[in-house]
Amino acid sequence: MNAEIGFVPTMGALHQGHLSLIEEAKQKCEFVVVSIFVNPLQFNNPDDFAKYPSTLEADTLLLEAAGIDMLFAPNAEEMYGNAYTETGINFGSITEVMEGSSRPGHFNGVGVVVSKLFNLVQPTKAYFGLKDLQQVRVIQQLVTDLDFPIEIIPSPTLREPDGLALSSRNARLTTDQRVIAPYIFKALNNVVDELGEGVTNAKAISNATDYLNFNGITTIDYLEVVDSKTLQPVRNPKKNTELAVCIACFVGNTRLIDNLIFSLD
Repeated sequence: MNAEIGFVPTMGALHQGHLSLIEEAKQKCEFVVVSIFVNPLQFNNPDDFAKYPSTLEADTLLLEAAGIDMLFAPNAEEMYGNAYTETGINFGSITEVMEGSSRPGHFNGVGVVVSKLFNLVQPTKAYFGLKDLQQVRVIQQLVTDLDFPIEIIPSPTLREPDGLALSSRNARLTTDQRVIAPYIFKALNNVVDELGEGVTNAKAISNATDYLNFNGITTIDYLEVVDSKTLQPVRNPKKNTELAVCIACFVGNTRLIDNLIFSLD
């Protein structure tokens, strides 16, 4: 019987969320590969790409301590040659909302690099965090549509004690910004609570926006209630349907995303 190969693709600046994926992979697989590659194709903002944290030396020490079997850390030239690929992947409606709308070309870049990584690593299982819910759905569609023989394993979002979702971008927050960032998760919970109390979707979103603005988070790319599988907006949430409330917003100059998956009783 062939060995199970577990794969955890990352962009580095590793944190406990990544380590939890690695631990899960180690429990289920005989061989675990982690990649570190900050993919230029998925950044539509060059400044954001330039500022993305790079901590390869520290990451390597963490991975050694975690007991992985292989680290794959290519550079852009090794992945793409002297010019970025012109190959494109159109995922349809699932990428026409939220991150796909705010960051044109982002999911094409994700699809291309993940396809390349899957072909290079040849895993049997790949592990992704649900903080990036839309990315998980895109990769699930990629695997289905292109018949990759890989099982995608989504894992719950890990959070700080105050609710802030673990993210490599959190390192860019100042002390004051770190104090207000947990209001993002509180706002998502407020939306879920109000919908459960019978408040309309539009009013719950409006109230959450006001709450964030009041607490110093004034630039919001999107705040949406969506079907958790198709990611299409839901205007009148129905009971016993798995939904998600999703957000992208700026805390200072740092763009953070988060979501909360839920269903109404």
